[in-house]
Amino acid sequence: MRTSRTSTLAPTAALAALALSLTACGGSGSALGEATSTRMGTTTTVDGSAGAENVRQVSGTDDGRNVLASVSRSGSAGGGTVTSAGAVPCTGDEMAYSVLHRFPDQPGEHLLITARNAGSEPCWVTSSPSVVLGNGPEVLPHSTKDAPGGSARITVRSGGKVYSAVALFADGPGPRTATGLSIALRDGTGHMGPAVEQDARDGEGVPSEFTWSSADVTNWNTAKPYDF
Repeated sequence: MRTSRTSTLAPTAALAALALSLTACGGSGSALGEATSTRMGTTTTVDGSAGAENVRQVSGTDDGRNVLASVSRSGSAGGGTVTSAGAVPCTGDEMAYSVLHRFPDQPGEHLLITARNAGSEPCWVTSSPSVVLGNGPEVLPHSTKDAPGGSARITVRSGGKVYSAVALFADGPGPRTATGLSIALRDGTGHMGPAVEQDARDGEGVPSEFTWSSADVTNWNTAKPYDF
């Protein structure tokens, strides 16, 4: 990685009151360890022992481009409770990145960006990463097919991971080729932090060349985009 510039029994009455309280708060059917996901303003809260995650999956195509839909599924976001309360923004220094080149020269070709919090404290990310492919000067635009919710803060525990993807399209004029890209985090105002240069690699860990005439990037997520 090259840096260029984050036992007593309760009385019957008490049990009845507890049951009513649970029903009012979460409805019937709640159980210990059940994962729920709620949206509170610009903060994503994931609660439950198994965790929960907002998932963006491919739901179809539009003129050969990937179409994303927002669904919800249970899963692990690092275990325990995820909330931005008390966490600070990730600066990038605590993040370890990897980039996997998926489906080369096939429909759905993309670069899967994984960011792992290698620090000792939780921190949050928001929006989409700032990505520049190759030596180009332009920052990739956010995918218009991405699901809404980019303003939410996703807290990444120590050792936890978040994902983004760069969709590659080589059906236009002036295709370019590269093996590397630059990645930077954005803060809540959209400003970008220090960038890190990273090689895209294939499933064997070998640097992988990719070609594009246009490309866009998805928001950070606790699930892998285009994971089909």
